[in-house]
Amino acid sequence: MNVIPQRVKDGYLGLIGPVGRALIRRGVHPNTITTLGTLVVIGSGVAFGYGAIRTAGALLLLSGTLDLLDGQVARQGGKMTTFGAFYDSTLDRVGEGAVFIGLIFFFLTGPVPSELMVPAIAAGLVALVASLLVSYTRARAEALGVECKVGIASRAERILLLGLPALAFGAGPWRPGVLLFWIVVVLAIVSAITVIQRVVHVARVARGAPPPALVPKRETLPGIAAARRRGH
Repeated sequence: MNVIPQRVKDGYLGLIGPVGRALIRRGVHPNTITTLGTLVVIGSGVAFGYGAIRTAGALLLLSGTLDLLDGQVARQGGKMTTFGAFYDSTLDRVGEGAVFIGLIFFFLTGPVPSELMVPAIAAGLVALVASLLVSYTRARAEALGVECKVGIASRAERILLLGLPALAFGAGPWRPGVLLFWIVVVLAIVSAITVIQRVVHVARVARGAPPPALVPKRETLPGIAAARRRGH
């Protein structure tokens, strides 16, 4: 189960489909879109840090659209590569880090009620770590041959849960920062639940599966193995 129904995701993909096809016709490389999306989401993090919450929300939602477009252009344009997948995944983590660092900076310096400052910073740190673990658990599982797309809050859900309220309400319609604090708390909770769901899923799928092959460790320095053999 996901926070966003699959039919809504499919509908939005259909809506931005013409944009993706236009980019393919113009020969735009998906890595270019990935880079642009990362710059946009870093801008969102900076805006959060400086208290421009509505701007941050708009940039975050735009970065989510660019993230969908780079996948569409790569698949439909026949430009899917191993490096492209690696590059996209790596920059996604950079973007998530930038957003939560910006939020934590806002909680430290913005108009957040003093009694909420410490809980808000803690929630931001938990949300940051949990969001990175959501991505890591999927990547690690799929590296072991286990499909792992389960969970209530994938990256798209996390972007919408933060971006839409930030764009609509800014720092909050009442005491500034309180609404944003509760949004981050919800993000931390749903991200942690998603990590648990993925761990449980992999445990079920992998039960009885053969262990992965061990990768030989490389010697730290050249010549160490030979020196050790001579010493015996």
